[in-house]
Amino acid sequence: MLTPDQDAPHSDESSDTPDVKAGDAGRDVRGQDEPGALELPSPRTTLSTLRRDPRDLWPEHARKLHDHLAALYGQDDVLPTLAASWIAHQRSVHTQRAYARGFRIFEEFAREYGTHPMAVTFPLADTFRLHLETAPTWVRVKGGRRGEMTRTGKPYSEASRANALSAASSFFSYLDKVSDTGVKNPFDAVQRPYIDPDYSPTPGYTEEEWAKLLVTARDHHRIGAYRKRAYALLLMLYTCCLRVDSLLNARVEDLGYDKGHRVLLLEKMKGGGRKKKAIPPVAWDALQDYLDGRTEGWLFCTASGGQLDEPAVWRLLQSLARRAGLPVRGPHGVKGDAVTHALAKKDARPDKVQRWADHKDSRTTQRYNRRKELLDDSPGYALGADLADALEDGAA
Repeated sequence: MLTPDQDAPHSDESSDTPDVKAGDAGRDVRGQDEPGALELPSPRTTLSTLRRDPRDLWPEHARKLHDHLAALYGQDDVLPTLAASWIAHQRSVHTQRAYARGFRIFEEFAREYGTHPMAVTFPLADTFRLHLETAPTWVRVKGGRRGEMTRTGKPYSEASRANALSAASSFFSYLDKVSDTGVKNPFDAVQRPYIDPDYSPTPGYTEEEWAKLLVTARDHHRIGAYRKRAYALLLMLYTCCLRVDSLLNARVEDLGYDKGHRVLLLEKMKGGGRKKKAIPPVAWDALQDYLDGRTEGWLFCTASGGQLDEPAVWRLLQSLARRAGLPVRGPHGVKGDAVTHALAKKDARPDKVQRWADHKDSRTTQRYNRRKELLDDSPGYALGADLADALEDGAA
């Protein structure tokens, strides 16, 4: 048995829950004095007996979560290893990152209520749902030390709340799979926030605005040495309909040629799997101009050759948007714009756009079109035009 069946929804009932400390190594979280508790070997001791440590192969987000939890609970607690193994079990980097972020929120909440995360049952799991609706988020302290944070931000959005609940639920589902005796998922009965599929808070750009953004990247980037990189990166994201994390994980060695097409082989797609992306000539030319003969390393790299990260792309797009006089946003709206503009073409075929966008469900592809139609076809435009005429006649 990996987790107990009792838990308190409030910290003042902590006498009914275990006080899990770093020294509680190698035993069930209920404690050895409770009838039915199962002796568990320390995960550190168990893995260290192998010729090679499996943790050496964990992906980045699994290692980071393990180190974070080990600093809080100690190396001998089962939680750091199980949580990191669960993250490593996810197929895509995107899911690994999102679940690790959501689990940190859940773990912090459980700790504040005096409960070990693996000891949570439904009452506290449902309290976590309510907590997410009102709790302020962590934000950087303006003018503070590097990395200094304060919990004064806006409450979590519906999407962030859904992610945190999904992450916690997925963790308990994983525990149930790896446990010999089974673990009840306390989040099975917890309601998830409703997310309107036809709504997106990210502002969209028209094709004309995209052209303006690209010209700004090519000719007016604040740092001249980075213009070629910014221009090529935007063209690759837009014309290949890519997620930013997929592009940033690509290497120069992934570029190739297939049946008359310049292609990019992507290894780390959302949901797992591999994909060949055709690169249009305009993007290929910009990419070759940026690479300038380079044949190895990260496709988009820093000045020192390191991997370019997402925060850097966020800062880039926000800076270019301000310089171009466009609504400020991050890179996640790029793919939505590409799908919307592709569907608007006169000879567009939704099935081809769906495959190009790597959508498994056609409804996901059509959702982008509906969002645009809800704005373009708004009856308010006709009402407003008639009202403006009436007001003008009245003034005359």
